[in-house]
Amino acid sequence: MSATLNIFVTGATGYIGGCVVARLLKHPKAASFQITALVRSNEKAEKLHTLGIKTIMGSYADKNSGFLTEAASKADVVFAIADNDNLAAAEAILDGLKLRFEKTGKTPILIHTSGTAIINDDARGQHSNHKTYSDLETETLNAIPVTALHRNVDIPIVEADKAGYVKTYIITPGTVFGSPSGPLVDLKVQNEHSQQIPYFIKPSIARKQGAYIGKGLSTWSAVDVEDTADLFLVVFDVATSGSTAVGHGAEGYYFVENFLYSGLEVAQKISEALVELGIGSTREPSAFSQEELEKNFGPFWPLLSTNSHAQADRGRALGWVPKRSTKEAFLANVKEEVAFYAREQGPLATVVEIVTFKASEVLLANPAVADSVLEYFKKALGVLR
Repeated sequence: MSATLNIFVTGATGYIGGCVVARLLKHPKAASFQITALVRSNEKAEKLHTLGIKTIMGSYADKNSGFLTEAASKADVVFAIADNDNLAAAEAILDGLKLRFEKTGKTPILIHTSGTAIINDDARGQHSNHKTYSDLETETLNAIPVTALHRNVDIPIVEADKAGYVKTYIITPGTVFGSPSGPLVDLKVQNEHSQQIPYFIKPSIARKQGAYIGKGLSTWSAVDVEDTADLFLVVFDVATSGSTAVGHGAEGYYFVENFLYSGLEVAQKISEALVELGIGSTREPSAFSQEELEKNFGPFWPLLSTNSHAQADRGRALGWVPKRSTKEAFLANVKEEVAFYAREQGPLATVVEIVTFKASEVLLANPAVADSVLEYFKKALGVLR
């Protein structure tokens, strides 16, 4: 590697990516890093510049992905933390890393994000009887067909490592939860909310009751977002050290998990939160009807009710220790997310309750101001928006 380590990050302002960038910024060797982030807006770019981060404008959705190839061709390390099913984007990044290898003779590093949906089943919420897969089961994992979720991208990445022009590491989390923190959150450029659990929260708010699929018995591995980012940096540190102790390519899957949760447990917490918010009337959840499944999720619904049991042996062998990933923290976060999405889409009663609270905060903080009560409510509504 050169004296300056050139790092290119996609998904830098995303839920996981922002936490990874935060760790790079406070890394002991941060002074030698030149971080470049892919962003989609000038506003975010300007804010990242204040942190010393260079930016490239673009998106995985762009028809011409040449900018990804160019950025990767200038990088010693690429963190790919955006759309993990976008093959065109992945291939563009691999093309750039190949150019980097051909130009410098040094093997660049790709740390890619996948997910434990690669090991799911078709339980449809009926049971939790499923094999637990260790990320040390190299032959088993590499035999998973291309038709499995994420494998359309994972397989070409492993093949690129075999070709010898890049070392690849695939970080593979289960359900990621928690509230991220750090400079990107402070700048209000980072997504602060998970992707998976809101699939259940949003329709549950609309039906005023938590809901599960089938019997709600299927279970998934889960991990806190900050613990997930910790593993990215553990792998990064070992990979950039030149150590042969870290597996890559065919031996480069790194699961991220610390406990299992069921769909029924999530639905229970959603129902409890809805009652506490004045939206729901019962703390007991119920099953989505077939009509509700098709309305809210379309043909995608069976994927939300699978089992996925992972065991993160590789990361733990490198010293990764999840510190925040407990079921109690997860279930508490579910309730926090319900409150957030209720503010976004909740019924009028909840909005009025929150507005009243916010307005009272303004009055208490500014007792001498002469604005009308209406103006206070307008300010409070502005907070909600």
